[in-house]
Amino acid sequence: MSFEEKHKQGYEMLHEKDLDRSLDMARDLQRIKPDAPEGFTLEAEVMQKLNQWDSSIESLNKAIELDPDAGRLYNLRGYAQLNKDEPEKARTDFEKAIALSNLPSAHRNLVLYKLMSGKGQEAISYLLDRIRAEPRDVENWILMGDLMKKGGHDAKAKTYYEQAHKMDPENEYVKELLDL
Repeated sequence: MSFEEKHKQGYEMLHEKDLDRSLDMARDLQRIKPDAPEGFTLEAEVMQKLNQWDSSIESLNKAIELDPDAGRLYNLRGYAQLNKDEPEKARTDFEKAIALSNLPSAHRNLVLYKLMSGKGQEAISYLLDRIRAEPRDVENWILMGDLMKKGGHDAKAKTYYEQAHKMDPENEYVKELLDL
């Protein structure tokens, strides 16, 4: 099996929640190509599924060392740092991921950072700006609906969920929220 096939299979196992085999595949990738970030990235993502944030960060540090221009790696590391209660390190990584790759997930993670740091109004303003900048990003609409709902604004939340449903009618989360 080629490196690329092993990489693909490792992620399939990760998505199927076969974490032991996915981790084995990550370690195989590291042995085959120790100078490639893919094996370390896969290992980091397995560790995140296991809530082993220190191990995830350690693997991501290796991956970033090998590919310092990959925004996705900074976003993943920032997420681990946020879960490790290192919000400022997380913010720095999310901003780096945005600067390098303008990842929608990094923007959403930055919103989470703002919420967790007690900057709720700033988070809402940022997310509204993201909706204006990327109106087709369904996840932004869903996140805004979630924020409105948590704030007790059910009618506003419903309008965001309805917009998300128009854009992605098969989204199970939104269908459930709208009782469809």
